[in-house]
Amino acid sequence: MNKKLTMIDLFAGAGGLSEGFIRAGFKPVAHVEMDPAACNTLRTRAAYYWLKENRQLPIYYKYLRREITRSELYASVPDAVLDSVIKAPIGAETNRGIFKNVQALAGNRSLDLLVGGPPCQAYSLMGRSTDPNRMQGDERNYLFKYYIEYLEKFEPKYFVFENVTGLISAKDKNGEKYLDKIKAAFRHAGYQIALETLIASDFGVPQHRKRVIIVGRKGMDIPTFPKLKRSKHAETITQLFEDLPKLKASEEKNLYVSSSDKHLKSLNKLGLRSKKTSAPLTYHVARPNIERDLQIYEIAANGWINERRRIQYNELPVELQTHKNIHSFSDRFKVVAGDENASHTVVAHIAKDGHYYIHPDPEQNRSISVREAARLQTFPDDFFFEGMSEKLSRTAAFKQIGNAVPVLLAQRIADALLKQWDD
Repeated sequence: MNKKLTMIDLFAGAGGLSEGFIRAGFKPVAHVEMDPAACNTLRTRAAYYWLKENRQLPIYYKYLRREITRSELYASVPDAVLDSVIKAPIGAETNRGIFKNVQALAGNRSLDLLVGGPPCQAYSLMGRSTDPNRMQGDERNYLFKYYIEYLEKFEPKYFVFENVTGLISAKDKNGEKYLDKIKAAFRHAGYQIALETLIASDFGVPQHRKRVIIVGRKGMDIPTFPKLKRSKHAETITQLFEDLPKLKASEEKNLYVSSSDKHLKSLNKLGLRSKKTSAPLTYHVARPNIERDLQIYEIAANGWINERRRIQYNELPVELQTHKNIHSFSDRFKVVAGDENASHTVVAHIAKDGHYYIHPDPEQNRSISVREAARLQTFPDDFFFEGMSEKLSRTAAFKQIGNAVPVLLAQRIADALLKQWDD
């Protein structure tokens, strides 16, 4: 296309969707997000792209090496770059102000695309199973209505709406499905839609992650869902991590180790790392653990390696069992399968503990690092996750990673959408 298509990212989080669409050639006009740490991440990534376009990436790399502060990084780019991140909750009281900000950022440009998905907790199967009211009455069930307001205001040609698979079965107190309400609202706003449940590992992502994707087009039928390029991640998870230095629990090491050209080509294909870049490694840090957890991790990792099976909680030595309800905790500890080409789903709970993401190497005896989790979500190694302050925040980074859309999956959606853009 002769011009870059413009987009808005709502409920943007760390920007996994945006990162994929930027790779495909879209240009974000604005990101709207309420979490302060995620907003800082979005600003830092916006600074990265401006510096890259203006051939000043060494400034960004100095920041990654902690040679300059975040304030100094931000001072190196125009204010408009940072202002494109709008920190605000999306809702009835804020939308009018956000509309004005977006219009000011867009200027005379039309907006081509709207992407995003409301927080998924209200629709998720886990959320409903743990909430006494099964998430009924939770206002997040109706955040899609505010998404519709952006469609009606800016009338983009397309939208991409993302959410958890629990959306398909979630119902209100009257037994009506939220998905039916959402579909009807999209059509009422003038959009024809197509829906698919996608598994990220079918499209080259090293993770088995399911997501519902709704694509809508203004005033026109979409005969089929955009045809995404299918592929499988070529390496095992152990190979995916091979250029990252070995760690013990609580350690941090940020110097790559040597690896084969074949491995580097695989990383480059995923968009994770290129031999041509001088970006330093960051966030290869493992959380600390108490001795009991480390004993369990070693048992779990050896169980997978030697018998290729998951250790159940009631199989652990009695002295390591601290929970009376052994049935609820049966799969509390889970190893990331190093001999497979895709891991189980990385979720935001990884911010609370790493028991469900034990590293496959028992000699390292820890949960996966922030950078390893980011690789499973196909965030590039030069993607930096911010916290509230200028200090590194492992918890904030894990939360943002777990909530994100895999970057490569987003890119596959964007590429497919572009192919049918003018049909």
